Amino acid sequence: MDGAGMRCDTGEEVVIYPCLNWGDNRAGPGSHFAIVGDATDGTYAELVAVPESVLYPKPPKLSWEEAAALPCAALTAYRALFTRARVMAGETVLVLGAGGDVSTFAVMFAAAADAEVYVTSSSPSKIRAVQKIGAKGGVLHTDPDWPQQVRELTSGGADVIISGSGSMVTGALDCVKVGGRIAVFGPCGGRMAMINVPALFLGQVSILGSNLGSPDDFGEMLVFVRRNDIRPVIDRVYPLSEISRAHSYFESQVRVGKVVVTTPA
Repeated sequence: MDGAGMRCDTGEEVVIYPCLNWGDNRAGPGSHFAIVGDATDGTYAELVAVPESVLYPKPPKLSWEEAAALPCAALTAYRALFTRARVMAGETVLVLGAGGDVSTFAVMFAAAADAEVYVTSSSPSKIRAVQKIGAKGGVLHTDPDWPQQVRELTSGGADVIISGSGSMVTGALDCVKVGGRIAVFGPCGGRMAMINVPALFLGQVSILGSNLGSPDDFGEMLVFVRRNDIRPVIDRVYPLSEISRAHSYFESQVRVGKVVVTTPA
């Protein structure tokens, strides 16, 4: 679903908005919604055919690899943070699962918006890595008491929590501030969560679903990237001929940021 390249007809440098038929409602996609590479052929190719409506100008300062890393992950992070959770400057943001592609963008975007950013991870090295791109610190979510550690680290809990894991919503409820927001963008690590309902309503907590984003979200994300000079974190780059190696590395869970596949010029 991710991709960047040059239009064959005009020579314009573009990035691909990864959604088809979102519709007119920014709140959510319509009944004919689809994803590039799901309902259509994807971007593992030298020539890719997509509707003209999903082509947006490539941010000029980004390399091809950086531009190709943007669409799905950056869009997902942007919508979760700003359209759904409405993060504001000065708020404390906790990003669960540091090192993944969406979470890496979430750290950079929240830091660029002048939020105070913390993370959880299963790896001390990943926490150190994201501290270089804006996180102030983090805790290991492999520790059973990680929510308590977050409360101590954030002086009482996070205003906003961004999670790509359904199962970690349980712990998130234990370390979100009163009136806080939890934005969930995926089911990685578990589709089900046990919800402490009194903590939800007594704490006035909002749990928000978020998935990819509208055309408006995508356009705003690209403007945000340009204005804040965001440079996507690229872990490794593989040629298309080594696509199996790229997938093996991606699935190893040792990466921080994006794995990018290039095609011959």
